[in-house]
Formats: sequence, C-alpha cells, structure tokens
Amino acid sequence: MSQVEGKCDVHSRQVEVNGSHVHYLETGEGDPIVFIHGMPTSSYLWRNILPALSPHANCIAVDLIGMGKSAKPDINYTVFDHVHYFEGFISELGLKNITLVMHGWGSVIGFEYAKRHAANISSVAFFESHIRPITDWDMLSLPVQQFASLLTRPDAAYRAIVQQNYLIKKLLPSGVVTKLPELVLEEYERPYLDPQSRKVLWQYVQDLPLGKERTEVVDLIEGYSQWLQQTDIPKLMLYAVPGFITTIDTVSWAKDHFSNLTLDALEDVMHFVQESEPDLFSEKLLHWYLKTQQGVEK
Repeated sequence: MSQVEGKCDVHSRQVEVNGSHVHYLETGEGDPIVFIHGMPTSSYLWRNILPALSPHANCIAVDLIGMGKSAKPDINYTVFDHVHYFEGFISELGLKNITLVMHGWGSVIGFEYAKRHAANISSVAFFESHIRPITDWDMLSLPVQQFASLLTRPDAAYRAIVQQNYLIKKLLPSGVVTKLPELVLEEYERPYLDPQSRKVLWQYVQDLPLGKERTEVVDLIEGYSQWLQQTDIPKLMLYAVPGFITTIDTVSWAKDHFSNLTLDALEDVMHFVQESEPDLFSEKLLHWYLKTQQGVEK
C-alpha cells in the first residue's frame, strides 16, 4: 500500500504488459474509472482526484509505458505503441464497463481505445484533449503555436526536449496557476533524470499534430473523432478558459457535433487543473459521474 498525498487507501500496483511492467494507482470499488495522464506527467497527476471518486467507483490511474513508474522498454514510444500497451493493460486487469477520464495527449490513447473497444466503454470525460484533427495552423491556440515554433528547428528542439528537459523544467510549471512545490516537481522529474529516459517525450513532440501536414496520427485522431460524433455515450468536456489545447472554437465545434455532451468551463486554471484546482476538478467530475452513471444528482 502506498501513501499518496496522505491518502493511505491509494495502492501502488503494477502488472506485466507485453513483457514490461506497467504501474498504476488504485483505490475504491465498483465499476472502473480509468484515469489517463498526458505529457509530461504520470499517474501522480491524479493523486488529489482519486480520493473524491473512490467512494463511488474503482479508480485506476495508469502510468503510460515509459512514463511515471512504468518500465522503459526499447520501443519507439509512438502513440500507436501507447495504444498497444494501454489495450494490454486493460486486458490484463480484465476491466469492463469503463469510464475513461483523460487529459491532454492521454486522450489520444484513450479515445482510440474507446473507438476500438466501444462495447467496453460506459462514458468518457476529458479535459484539454484532442477531440478533432488539427488540419490547419490557425486551429492551434497561440501558446501551442509558440511551442510549435520551437519544434520547427530540429536541433534546437532536440536540445530543449532531450538535453534540457524542457517539458518538465519549463512547460509543466508554466501550465499551473500557482507555483508547484519542489517536492511535486521532483516527483514529475524522477522518471526523466537523464537524456536517454526522455525518449518518450521526444517522440511525443514528433507525433504532435501541428496543422502543417497530414500524418498517421492525424488520421488516427480523425478516425476516433468520427466515432465520437456517432456514439451516444455520455461525454463530459471540461475546458480551461483560456485553453492551451482546447480553443473556444473547439468548444463550439464539440457542442455542434457531439450528442449526450456536458460542457463545463473551468476558469483561471490553465492546462494542469489537477495541480491548480484539484477540488474544483473533482467536484465537476463527481457530479457528472453520479448523474450519468448512477442517475443520482449530487
């Protein structure tokens, strides 16, 4: 049993998937809620969210392969690799009737899983997520355009992401309203203490759609976006004002294209709301979950 932020009922576990161990946090009983972090975080992102949902569900927060406390096998760490390991993770745990809660890049993995295994998905909740393909530069928010400008210079990008650990040192702190405590930053940095360990982060920026070319990842996102437009399962779209990934135009698009959708704005929280306002995030998520999964108003 692992003590996470003083919550001693949150267990640290691992399971073997494709010959490598995948770490996850688990608490509570009932139907599963699976939490998927984005880049460059880990299951640690959900430490203050899990306790609020645990009286009502079996809450599971996974460390994506190569991240957090999961193993770092010798793979390319493409988004397709992440989907493959996530599928194996769900299969090994035998999870059914799943609610997915996704953040950032983790939504690409989660949505693709949901499309492939729709019968196994009860509902989906997502924040700052990739719900439609980016096919034009103007679809990106200004902060993402600024980040993308770095990536257009391969040498500078490699130096920043791999050698200087930019995603942990700069991007993560800049996505939080209040200053992150040193102990929290150290926990996020622990999986990436040397350049070799940052291969997963480098591949992420290679896969990130920036609206300049058609890629396999764009095709993947388009595929599950079409599925999202066709399925009637309950959907919760939380979005930041202003958003990093989710622009107001994207919010309007979702409202027009998704059925059974609950929209909820989180103001002044930035990209990592789980760090800035965990209680607010938990409250919104729990209210929706009880209403859609159990038919109970909070």
